[in-house]
Amino acid sequence: MIIFPAVDLQDGKAVRLKQGRADESTVFNDDPVAAALHWQQQGAEWLHLIDLDGAFQGRSVNASLVARISSALDIPIELGGGVRDEDAARMWFDAGVTRLIIGTMALEKPQEFARLCSLFPGRIGVSLDAVDGRLKTRGWVTDAGLTVDEVLPRLVGDGTAFIIYTDIARDGMQSGVNMPMLTHLATVSPVPVVAAGGVATLDDIKALYPLSVNAHLEGAISGRAIYEGTLNLPEAMAWIRAQKA
Repeated sequence: MIIFPAVDLQDGKAVRLKQGRADESTVFNDDPVAAALHWQQQGAEWLHLIDLDGAFQGRSVNASLVARISSALDIPIELGGGVRDEDAARMWFDAGVTRLIIGTMALEKPQEFARLCSLFPGRIGVSLDAVDGRLKTRGWVTDAGLTVDEVLPRLVGDGTAFIIYTDIARDGMQSGVNMPMLTHLATVSPVPVVAAGGVATLDDIKALYPLSVNAHLEGAISGRAIYEGTLNLPEAMAWIRAQKA
């Protein structure tokens, strides 16, 4: 089970949002490269980057920043936010990103998404971001008119390598994870699932861990909790290693 520290990029800074709202951001570090290096030094095996400028504006201004982060790290990076065409995907891979997370394009342009998966096999995942089971797109502001169960078979058929499920109502709220939904998704999904939204304490990691053994949970993303210290990353990783020993 992997814990993915999240670094969200907005206006050149590392921030966190509450429930995905652009007007509810907290700056955690003026230097995202330093933030990324901190989590690597804490033992992170992956870094989860979100380009909030790309997500809200539909285009990115952070390519050079992400390239600097990639050059500074020895661990792989996954990135999402505003990746809505092949050119954007190539830009991020050229910047050193290992795998990409697609949201809006996967739900609104299925043919283009399937082509992207075929061009970059094993490197394209989908972010399924939901409120009460209803999926959102375009920076979580547009109702996609779909549920997770309705869209999952098509995404898998298109070549999705992994799924990130975010409970938007819990994102940045440190309110605990949506175990019923994550249990269902990790059980029915034939591809790895990553939990996001509400991961607040070691108890959440302990609750999720069995799904990494008995189902298809790959890991969990944590942002605000590890920045504010309610979840200690080295302690959580040590607990996971102890279960495998």
